[in-house]
Amino acid sequence: MECTIDWGGPSGMLFVATSGSGHVAVMDGAVDGGGHDLAFRPMEMVLAGTGGCTAYDVVLILKRGRHTVTGCSVKLDADRAQTDPKVFTRIHFAFTVTGHNLPRAAVERAVQLSHEKYCSASAMLAKTAEMTFSVDIVETGADAAADTN
Repeated sequence: MECTIDWGGPSGMLFVATSGSGHVAVMDGAVDGGGHDLAFRPMEMVLAGTGGCTAYDVVLILKRGRHTVTGCSVKLDADRAQTDPKVFTRIHFAFTVTGHNLPRAAVERAVQLSHEKYCSASAMLAKTAEMTFSVDIVETGADAAADTN
């Protein structure tokens, strides 16, 4: 895996990340840090990547279990250390999983498996941050679930 980061130049703190697979993401700093507040901060990208990693796992685990999952979102709320390096010290993951007849135990197990076995990003962040999780399940009904299959 590789990634290249290019600075946008002397007029700010804009950086463009290009992944080895050819995708692009933009990062910027806050105005008080020399940026123009035009994009994600780098640490916001770390948090977003962790959310994407674990949501991916949860959906994949539920689908492999033949559960009718129609949506998944996770809101991450984090605290950082007050001094440098300002690592994450606490992250709460609030999952909302939508589907038809989703057993709570299956959804909670998918979240647990993601964080204990599969999600590389949360495994790294767990070295410095206390991790907590909550799960909300939203029933879509049989008709809505049938449209997604």
